[in-house]
Amino acid sequence: MNNLLTLNAGSSSIKFAIYEQGTALRCVLRGQVGRIGHADAAIESVEPDATTDDGPMQAQCPVTGGSFDRAALALLVWLEAQREFASIVGAGHRVVHGMQHSEPEPVTDALLGELRRLMPDDPDHLPGEIQLIEMLRERHPSLPQLACFDTAFHHDMPRLAQLLPIPRRYEAKGLRRYGFHGLSYAYLMEELARVGGPEVAQGRVILAHLGGGASLAAVKAGRCIDTSMAFTPTAGLTMATRSGDLDPGIAAHLARTEGMSAQRFYDMANHESGLLGISGTSGDMRDLLAAGATDVRAAEAVDYFCYQTRKWIGAYAAVLGGVDTLVFTGGIGEKAAPVRERICSGLGFLGIELDSARNAGHADVVSGRASQATVRVIRTDEELMIARSVSRWLDTVNHMKEAS
Repeated sequence: MNNLLTLNAGSSSIKFAIYEQGTALRCVLRGQVGRIGHADAAIESVEPDATTDDGPMQAQCPVTGGSFDRAALALLVWLEAQREFASIVGAGHRVVHGMQHSEPEPVTDALLGELRRLMPDDPDHLPGEIQLIEMLRERHPSLPQLACFDTAFHHDMPRLAQLLPIPRRYEAKGLRRYGFHGLSYAYLMEELARVGGPEVAQGRVILAHLGGGASLAAVKAGRCIDTSMAFTPTAGLTMATRSGDLDPGIAAHLARTEGMSAQRFYDMANHESGLLGISGTSGDMRDLLAAGATDVRAAEAVDYFCYQTRKWIGAYAAVLGGVDTLVFTGGIGEKAAPVRERICSGLGFLGIELDSARNAGHADVVSGRASQATVRVIRTDEELMIARSVSRWLDTVNHMKEAS
C-alpha cells in the first residue's frame, strides 16, 4: 500500500502522521516532537487511533541541541528508519499563513519564494514550516509535497469580515483579515455533518478552537462568515502567551515611556502576554486551573479567558442571527470541562444550557435536554485533513498522467 506523510509544524512542536491509502485513509503512525527548545524535547509516538495529545505517549528518541532545525532533522532521520516510511508516495504540510491562497498547492520554488517573503508577518510559524519543507525536499527530492494553508477556510468570508479599518491603500498590499486554524475548522465541519447530519452542518454554527492558540469562527450554511484571528494569529481571543486584540495605543505608550521597539512589542504581545501575562506564572490552562484555588492571579487569568470567549460567542450569535450548534475543540476545548462550563454560564438567553454530568464526562454532546442549541465536543484532526488533500491531489495527478 502507498503511504502519505503529514507534517504539522508549530512554534514549539512538530506533529506528524503517516496514513495508508486505500478505500479510506488509515493512520499507521502518529506522534510529535514536543517541547522544542527545552532540555526534555523528544520524539514521541502514540497509538495510531489516538491524537498526539492523548496518552500514553511513548518516548522514542531524545532531541539534543534544542533548536527547531535540530528537532526537524532528528524527526526526519527517525521517520526514515520506520518501516512505514519506505512506502511514502507524497507529503503534506500545514502552512499557517497562506495570504491569498485558497486551495492546497504543490511545493515549488516559486511558492517557497513567496512564503519566504511572508515570513516577517508570521515569524513564529513560517520559518520552521519552510525549513521542514526544504529539509524533506533536500533529503527526498523526488517526493511530491503539498502545502495546505490554514487561511484557506476563511478565504471567501463576506467582504465586511475581511476589511481592516486602516487606509484602503493597504488592502492592495495584502493587508486584510485572513483568519487561521482553517484546517481544524474544515475538519470540524466535515465531522459535524457526519455525526449530526448535513442539515446540522448547514445551520448556524459557532466553532471554538481553544488551545495554546485560540480562535472562534462563525459558520452559516457551511460558509465561514467571520473569525476572530485577523491579519496575524495574534489577533482576536486571548491565548496562552498571545494578547489577542489589543489597543494599538499601548504600543505608542510603551515606545514613549520605555523606549520599546516594534520588535520588542511584537515579542511581548506574542510570547509574554495572554494567560501568561495575566497570571505571571503560566500560559498553560492546566496549571492555572490547578493553582486557581490559592493563586488569585491564576484564577483571574482563567476567568478572563472564559469571559472573553463568552463575549465572542455572543458576538457571533449576533452575526449569525442565533446559534444552533456550538462546537468546542483544541486542547482546552476538548479537555477542560470547568472552562466549558464557565464559558457557557449565562448563555441561556442564546438557548445554550450544559448538562453538568455530560460536560464533566467529556461526552460528545454536553448540552442538556432543555438546551435549544446543541453543544458538542469534537476532537480535531488537522493531520487527517492534510492527508485527504494529499490523497486527492495525487489521484488527480495520476488521472492526468493516465489520460495523456
